[in-house]
Amino acid sequence: MLIRQTVVHDDFRTAADMAADSARELRLLRESRIAELVARAGCAGPAEVPWHARSFPVLAALAPVMTSPEGEITYPGDPMCLYAALSVPVDSALRSARLGAGTDVPFSDLCPSWGKPPSKAHRLSAEHGLPSQRASTGTSDATVFDPRVWDAEARAELRAELRRHRPRVFLVSTVSPGHRYALEMARIVKQELPDCLVVFGGRHMDETMRYAPAKRSVVLEYSSTLQAIDDRRAEAVADFCVSGEGQFALDLLMKAIALAMDLDRTRATVCEVVRILRLFGAAGTRVPGNSLVCALDLDTVHAFPVAGEKLDLAALPSPYQGFAIRSRFPVFPLPDGSPARTAHMTVSNACPYHCDFCSESALVVGGLKRFRGSPAETALERLCEYVSYGAEAVFFDDSIFWTGSFPLMREFCALLHAARTAPGPEKLPEGCRRWITDEGDWQRLRQLQFGCQVTADLLTTLHKEDEVRDLLVALRDAGCTYLYMGIESMSTDVMQHVHKNIRRITDFPWKAKVRTALERIRDTGIPVGSSVLFGLEGETRKTIEETVYEVGRLVDDGLIMLASPNILTYHPATKITRAHGMHDRLDYHSPDIDNRPPYIFFEEAFPGVVSRRLTEDDIWFIHEQTATRWGAIRNSAEPEVRKVETAG
Repeated sequence: MLIRQTVVHDDFRTAADMAADSARELRLLRESRIAELVARAGCAGPAEVPWHARSFPVLAALAPVMTSPEGEITYPGDPMCLYAALSVPVDSALRSARLGAGTDVPFSDLCPSWGKPPSKAHRLSAEHGLPSQRASTGTSDATVFDPRVWDAEARAELRAELRRHRPRVFLVSTVSPGHRYALEMARIVKQELPDCLVVFGGRHMDETMRYAPAKRSVVLEYSSTLQAIDDRRAEAVADFCVSGEGQFALDLLMKAIALAMDLDRTRATVCEVVRILRLFGAAGTRVPGNSLVCALDLDTVHAFPVAGEKLDLAALPSPYQGFAIRSRFPVFPLPDGSPARTAHMTVSNACPYHCDFCSESALVVGGLKRFRGSPAETALERLCEYVSYGAEAVFFDDSIFWTGSFPLMREFCALLHAARTAPGPEKLPEGCRRWITDEGDWQRLRQLQFGCQVTADLLTTLHKEDEVRDLLVALRDAGCTYLYMGIESMSTDVMQHVHKNIRRITDFPWKAKVRTALERIRDTGIPVGSSVLFGLEGETRKTIEETVYEVGRLVDDGLIMLASPNILTYHPATKITRAHGMHDRLDYHSPDIDNRPPYIFFEEAFPGVVSRRLTEDDIWFIHEQTATRWGAIRNSAEPEVRKVETAG
């Protein structure tokens, strides 16, 4: 397929000249569809239309990044990138299901069915599991396909799920290393259900597809979905792509799909969805955030750039509203030694640092967004919500906890400590009392553990020693039992190219910073996990050996409980990808890539997209030497998930 043209519809960015007429047209469309729906159901009014007469099935999926766990797979957490992206659409659909049809309802007539939110009993009994162990049909959990590895078994499971569920819309979230599997998922969907609309989102979309306002044009990276389709490197299996701060944009797209659907068959065409999106824009519909929705209709891309009010992360619906917490992380052990049920939480969307290899930098994701208003209080309320859902531990996935703000960290820790040590639940803040409603909730809150991510600079050069030590004590007293720190490399020759150590001091090299930070944490008694990244600029066999040895010394001295070795993988939008001349060479689309040892021993590593500073012999060396030198500390908290054959 060759994309002939891209048409930009920028009504979501500019005032519509005919807003009143378009708004009237939109209102009449909704009213006529509601009336027809009521007549078909033989009801007295919109609120009486039965759910089965207005709902249509959907299925969401997280594209995995591995073809075999090989005993090295990172301990699986909940698919939070997918849950977060779905937070607004799921909230709108659940409210619409409760309210019934009507013009003042988010989904006025037809509505996507995300199942019923888990009951408290269901949440408290939920266990971690792969697809075959998912929740029973009827719950929101059953609308998410989360295979973790992509192999023959996962392919068969997806086909079975499609035949059982028969979704009208399939939404897939993918990072770059999972993109080839997202494409294969979409191919399977189109084979099984040709009329099903496929929506792509996730970090790969964010990094490879953006809107340039000055030129009124869509900019596509070489490895983007649409560019791969245009170059015939990939089949045209995606109908829509969403990038940027897409929670509200995705909700808008789902509403357009619902309004474009035939009431008889609940099917919609891309052309009809584009028409409804244009009507939304012309009617003056505006949504928060900056995002881009692209629709592929035959040989034309229709682009809808969205620019609304600044996104407030605290105002977004809870990602866990519709889904049970299933993660159990061994780094948070319960008194009986079993891993605690662990929720994921974020209070920011990006990292304030500018590491040239990182796809989480604010420079890459388009700006730093945080909890606004009263952020610490709001975060405590969200945390109590997760406790009511059964969380026994919480890990903050922010690249740096509270973006490195000591005042916010201290405020949050003080509030959490006060809540955990309150005389009783009746003494909790009002926003927390609505969630902590029984003795089980109260006990989980009192015993709650949490973990977060910090940096060596944050705990050394950016603050005075007494401030650092006071903060670490505050973290510990608030229930922090685990810290995670990116060591990256222990070689000065490598770290001088990385912006992570933003404050360079001649007589205080990176190696010393790392050890000093870890010693301060050890003095507080909080265990530390770490990540090490091989293949950065300046990497040689000598620097690899130095890092393996020095991290081994940290292990010997009891400063880290876990060391996770990683291979630099090129992300499309990072500075190092361009510096190494890889931005127009990344193969994240070929389905038959030869993913083999030693690449499969490292998450996200594939031939052709790993650091040009490493040979295959270097990667074997890293795998073997870290296993030998670091011993059980290497990924020691990451159990095998299941044994499968590597997909050919």
